[in-house]
Amino acid sequence: MYDLVIRGGTIVDGTGAASFIGDLAIKDDKIVQVGGDVAPGKKELDAEGLLVTPGFVDVHTHYDGQATWDQHLTPTGWHGVTTVVMGNCGVGFAPARPDQHDWLIQLMEGVEDIPGSALAEGINWDWETFPEYLDALEKFDRSIDIGTQIPHGAVRAYVMGERSDQVATPDDIEKMSSIVEEALGAGALGFTSSRTMLHRAKDGEPVPGTFAGHDELMSLGRACGRAGHGVFEISSDFGMGGLHGRFREDVDWMSALSKETGLPISFILAQASHHPDEWREILHWTEQAVSAGANLRAQVAARPAGMLMNFDNPMHPFKGHSTYLKVAALSLEDKVKALSVPTTRKQLVQESSELKGKFDSFFVTHFDNMYPLGDPPNYEPTPEESISAIAQRKGKNPQEVLLDAMLANEGKGFIYYPIINYADSNFDAIREMLIHPQALLSLSDGGAHCGVICDASSPSYMLTHWVRDRTRGERLPLEAVIKMQTKSTAEAYGLLDRGVLKKGMKADLNLIDLEKLTLYAPQAVKDLPASGRRLIQKVDGYKATIQSGQITYLDGVATGNLPGRLIRGPQAGSA
Repeated sequence: MYDLVIRGGTIVDGTGAASFIGDLAIKDDKIVQVGGDVAPGKKELDAEGLLVTPGFVDVHTHYDGQATWDQHLTPTGWHGVTTVVMGNCGVGFAPARPDQHDWLIQLMEGVEDIPGSALAEGINWDWETFPEYLDALEKFDRSIDIGTQIPHGAVRAYVMGERSDQVATPDDIEKMSSIVEEALGAGALGFTSSRTMLHRAKDGEPVPGTFAGHDELMSLGRACGRAGHGVFEISSDFGMGGLHGRFREDVDWMSALSKETGLPISFILAQASHHPDEWREILHWTEQAVSAGANLRAQVAARPAGMLMNFDNPMHPFKGHSTYLKVAALSLEDKVKALSVPTTRKQLVQESSELKGKFDSFFVTHFDNMYPLGDPPNYEPTPEESISAIAQRKGKNPQEVLLDAMLANEGKGFIYYPIINYADSNFDAIREMLIHPQALLSLSDGGAHCGVICDASSPSYMLTHWVRDRTRGERLPLEAVIKMQTKSTAEAYGLLDRGVLKKGMKADLNLIDLEKLTLYAPQAVKDLPASGRRLIQKVDGYKATIQSGQITYLDGVATGNLPGRLIRGPQAGSA
């Protein structure tokens, strides 16, 4: 008798093949039968009318700290994800000398917008080396599998100390290479670095390694090659203008490294409004490199990256107004009441922002790129739905319309400000990226950007928007979308034991009511350690999530089963 049988579901197996109705059987932590005449199970789930899919594999998260205290890695765990990969963008918490803990926290806080107070209270730091960090992660029971990569910033700081923002010496490079090789040998899934000026520590300094020379990067890549596995990831400005704009040179050295070592090289690709077609040129160079024998993959997002702003948020367009500053310290409820007083409203919308920074001055006045997010949230609004367009139709000051939108829903509604991947005011460029042969669905940033971004829901959004609901352009086939976030992401990181529903594979699955799948508007909560604030996005429609053969979520509620484990290195697939 099988341990668990799923009856009569629409099986979308992760390969991209056509879905079919059938049964599936699980024994211990493995799938033992898909389709055909399936014998009874000790426990059975009725999946009639439901999708049966592999568990989602999210390869771009930042749970490096949260993984040490949160058994469920929320909000990612709510969205059908059964495997996460962290340690991205060159930032993380190992290796870490005892006197570098605060510095690593402020680096992560600056780059990934995770409250430093939460990290300081939540992390126990019972490690120094990267292998010791893996050992610490392995001791903690959780409902989700985790894998991690070794970050360049932490390695540089460990070796170079206060010189980590300087040019590395040959001795520095040798020591860093040894640490990276050791980390891969202990089970790291790859190495990551940042080469974007968007990534800065809390004090404004770039991530260590941002300006690393090609000799350093090649040496670290060769260290991964000696270990025999690992993704070499670059968090880049590709498609967005960039650090130096010499992207062809970057593609060339990545191509050379991949061909020399056999490593897959992964980089972030996006569209910026001031360089709307640059991403296509980069993909063309990538195609040429792949044709010449390189293994290059472009990480692309499910939707635009941007800011979600309201009065319960540290960043919004009225932040620099003198009238707002008088009420900024009030509770949200009292703040909304104060700003609703007619005289106060009038004064607020007639003022200009006192913020003088380049970024601040950029986002506070672009009313043509601000949209009420709504509930259900609309991430692909038309230009006619912008604050500017609404103001023009109503004959009002855009700031007045913006204020009305921000005061709605007791001040809890969000203004959506897409920054990248929305140059054309639609998702057509994103779709073109997603279907490219060298694309890798990524960039959910689970665990990060707690203040103004909430994209950990991307796996669910791929189903609600791209498969079912999109009206402003072509959708994507169900089978292709499931493959994008199961087989494709798993294989990209050498996790060949999951991502496909077939005999012998790891029993990580979702049962999903696609018709009723509902993604709710983001909300702010203070549930991190030290009452740290973050944005979460809840979902309905996941009838069950199964991890290693055990039901971890049933109708969206955690069951208490904690079969999740640390992944050490590549995982072999079934015969």
